Amino acid sequence: MNVLVTGGAGYIGTHVAVELSNAGHGVVLLDSLANSHAEAVRRVERVTGREVAFHTADCTDPVAVDRVFTKHTVDAVVHCAGLKAVGESTEQPVRYYRTNLNAVLTLCEVMHAHGVGAMVFSSSATVYGDPETVPITEDMPLAVANPYGATKLFAEQVLADTTAATSGWSVIALRYFNPIGAHPSGLIGEDPHGVPNNLFPYISQVAAGKRDKLSVFGDDYDTPDGTGVRDYLHIVDLARAHVAAVEHLADASGYRAYNIGTGTGVSVLESIRAFERASGRRVPYEVTARRPGDIATCYADPSAAERDLGWRAELSVEQACADAWRWQSANPNGFAGG
Repeated sequence: MNVLVTGGAGYIGTHVAVELSNAGHGVVLLDSLANSHAEAVRRVERVTGREVAFHTADCTDPVAVDRVFTKHTVDAVVHCAGLKAVGESTEQPVRYYRTNLNAVLTLCEVMHAHGVGAMVFSSSATVYGDPETVPITEDMPLAVANPYGATKLFAEQVLADTTAATSGWSVIALRYFNPIGAHPSGLIGEDPHGVPNNLFPYISQVAAGKRDKLSVFGDDYDTPDGTGVRDYLHIVDLARAHVAAVEHLADASGYRAYNIGTGTGVSVLESIRAFERASGRRVPYEVTARRPGDIATCYADPSAAERDLGWRAELSVEQACADAWRWQSANPNGFAGG
């Protein structure tokens, strides 16, 4: 199968490309490079030992996207492109709505024009908002606590409506919990531009001495140690979930959504300690005020993905910390280091 991966030079997209290639699929990558680096594509080629077709283009540009579909045979799309920081979305909501929703609308239009009706969509556990109970199942009410989550929820609705209106379309939305870690080779990993928006790359930079300390946003949540609890998922496990979803698109037409997580919650303080053990470095931190849009506890019931897609998480938080530290140590300046 030939698979177009949007956001293919990004953190998730590169790992998805590696696992798709390892599974024998053809891969075409598309990325605007607004929050990524072309070196990441070259690293994918090093990891897989195969050349990768890559196009620098923005998913919101219908002409550029159409050009990719015209040049390549595309059997399915894995849509990873988009803005993804919860905190930033509360500060720049219009930018998030315009970018993330325009991207999915443009892709649907171009896919329809080229007779392609198969997509795996990168969604998020943020579509559940602040859940009343955990673990979270796919049939729980959908509500959002921030603009980023709203863009994912609205995009899911667009895709559900499109599959209902278009014969033969098959879309699987993967509701990610919290991807962490890096490829065990140390060649690809999370490379945030500027100040990291996510916990683990920030922890990595503190451990490496690039930043003085970590800010822990609140220690007064209703959790065992007062800090936020999340379902941290090794990026390689997440990438393999995409392969499983791609390979099950033909099972049924219509729209389906699956939680992709480990089913276990880990707090911020537990995460810090796990990284300290993996790196052998101390991670200084200070507790600050809660961050707007954050919730106390969020972890998955991933049993539906195992039942329907044959996927389950196999790698631990400790392995993710070790792989993230390997990536950080070998690439102190990220992909910009060459």
